[in-house]
Amino acid sequence: MTRSVPTVTLPTGEAIPKLGQGTWEMGERPNARKSEIAALREGVELGMTLIDTAEMYGDGESEKLIAEALGDVRDELFIVSKVYPHNGSERGVQAACERSLKRLKTDRIDLYLLHWRGGEDLEGVVAGFEKLKGEGKIRHWGVSNFDTDDLEELFSLDGGDACATDQILYNVARRGPEFDLLPWLREHRMPAMAYSPVDHARLPRGGALERIAAARGVSAFQVALAWVLLQPEVFAIPKAADVAHVRENRAALDLRLSAEELADIDQQFGPPRSKRSLEML
Repeated sequence: MTRSVPTVTLPTGEAIPKLGQGTWEMGERPNARKSEIAALREGVELGMTLIDTAEMYGDGESEKLIAEALGDVRDELFIVSKVYPHNGSERGVQAACERSLKRLKTDRIDLYLLHWRGGEDLEGVVAGFEKLKGEGKIRHWGVSNFDTDDLEELFSLDGGDACATDQILYNVARRGPEFDLLPWLREHRMPAMAYSPVDHARLPRGGALERIAAARGVSAFQVALAWVLLQPEVFAIPKAADVAHVRENRAALDLRLSAEELADIDQQFGPPRSKRSLEML
C-alpha cells in the first residue's frame, strides 16, 4: 500500500500529490536502468505517484522507462508528459501524444503540457489539446515555462482558460516567479509545478541551507526542497535516480522549517523586488 502525501488542487478540483518524481535524463543509460526502475517504484510506494516526463527526455526513452518500471501500477499514477514546441500545432500535438501513449504503454496521459514557447501555433495547440481531452487521451492539459504575459496571451484564446498548471523553474535560488507569476497563477486558481526544485544540485555551498541542515541532521538539498514544498499552491518534481535519494526527497516533505529558519533563508535568498524574466534550464 502506498503512503499518502499532501496534495494540491487543479482548477477542475482534482487533488494531486504535492511531491512527485521527475525523470529528466533518466532512461538514457542502460547501466543505470535497474537503479532508476527501483527508484521510481520506491517513490510510488512512498506516495510520490505523480510522474513527470516529456517526449524530449532521451528522445522518448524516459517514457519507455516509466512503462517498464510502473506499467503494473498504472492506475495508481498521475502521469505528466510534454510536447515539443516544434510539434505545436493542432495535428502536431495529436500525433505527438499518440507516440507518447505508445511509449508509455497507456491509453491516457493525465496531464499534457506544451514544453516551452518556440514558434508554436498556440491557438492550434489549444484546439489539439481539447480534441485529445474530448477523446479521453489526455485528462488535463497545461503549459511549461510560460511567463505571465504568455499566460495572458493563452487565456485570451478560445478555450485557453482550461489550462491546468504552469511547470516552471522555481527554487530557493530562483525566486523570480514570486513577483508576478505565482500571484497570477493563484488568482486563476492554478497551482505551479516546480521543476529543478534543488536547482539541479547547483545550490551555493555554505550559508543558510547548510546551517539549517547541520542543525537538523539532514542535507542542504532536503532543506531546499522542504522550502519549495512549503510554498502555497506549488508542487514539486525532483528527480532521483536511486532509492536512497528518493527516500531523502520524501523525508523533505516532513521537514517543517521554523519562522527563524525561513527568515535565515530569506536573508541569503531574498524574494524579488522587481520583475525578472522567467528562467529556464
